[in-house]
Amino acid sequence: MTKIGVDTSVLVGLFDTKDVWHEQAVAPHTVLQSGNLEAVYFDCAIAEAISTLARRLHEKRRDAEFPVLLDQMQAQFPADVITWILPDVPFLYDEVVNLVRSSTGELNFNDALMALACRERDIPALASFDGDFDMISWLMRLASPEDVRQLLAASERSAPDESNDIPG
Repeated sequence: MTKIGVDTSVLVGLFDTKDVWHEQAVAPHTVLQSGNLEAVYFDCAIAEAISTLARRLHEKRRDAEFPVLLDQMQAQFPADVITWILPDVPFLYDEVVNLVRSSTGELNFNDALMALACRERDIPALASFDGDFDMISWLMRLASPEDVRQLLAASERSAPDESNDIPG
């Protein structure tokens, strides 16, 4: 099963029905859940999504919606389904900073950390609307259902054909 990381932009779009990316977030996420793919939810993306939702809803005077969205996020992403990568920071810190530097700041710290976490965990793709991930050579950015379908098709083509295996 192919693993796919999920970025903050997709998480925010999934939960905030008034977010500019809501429809675009729901479509690939639905395909992601229906295919032979496993979504990976990073702790820093969940934290960033909570912070982003809190700030945006407050700025738009939608404060009453925040507890409901937070409850929905917590129900969908309990601690045991989150991939905890922040403990990797001491080991990856120099690489994260170098990746931020090489992108001249286009990638922020969390984005660079997620990209490196994907590389370290053999996660080939990240569902994201952030085009800055396109500069990462080892990571495919998935922004549409078609992107997800293409990755799924490619992973199926590259899977070993066990029907021709000779036992023994």
